[in-house]
Amino acid sequence: MRWLDEFRAFILRGNVIDLAVAVVIGAAFTAVVTSLVANIITPLIAAIFGQPDFSGLFFTINGSVFRYGNFINAVISFLLIALVVFFLIVKPMNALMARMGRGAEAETPSRECPYCMSSIPVTATKCAYCTSEVEPVPPPPDAPVSAPAS
Repeated sequence: MRWLDEFRAFILRGNVIDLAVAVVIGAAFTAVVTSLVANIITPLIAAIFGQPDFSGLFFTINGSVFRYGNFINAVISFLLIALVVFFLIVKPMNALMARMGRGAEAETPSRECPYCMSSIPVTATKCAYCTSEVEPVPPPPDAPVSAPAS
C-alpha cells in the first residue's frame, strides 16, 4: 500500500492539479476560439472574398489521393486562429500589463566586486558571491536624500 500513498501524494501536489486545470481550461478555450473562427471570421471572409473552402482540391498518383486542399484549409484556419488569439488575447493583455506597470522591471544599478568580479548591487557592503567586504559607492550629488528610518 506504500505505492498507493506515494501515488496519492503525487496526484495531490499543487503543480499536477494546476496542470490538469490548465489543460481543461485550454481545451475549453480552444473550442471557443475555433468556434469564433469557424462561425464568425471565416463566413466574414467568405462574404468578402468568396467561398474560402479548398477541401475539393486534390490530385491522384497511382490511385493515391492527395487532398492538398484540406492542408490549405488547415493552414488558413491556423493563421486565422493565431490572428484572433493575438488581437483578442495577447495585445489586450500586454496593454493591461503595461497599464498596471508590470512591464519591464526597473533594473537595479550594479557594479563589479573588486575581488571576484561578480555583479553586485551598488549599495552592497559585502559581496554575495565571495563574501568579501566592499566599500559602498556614495550616491551621486544630485540624488534625493531619504530620511532615516525610525
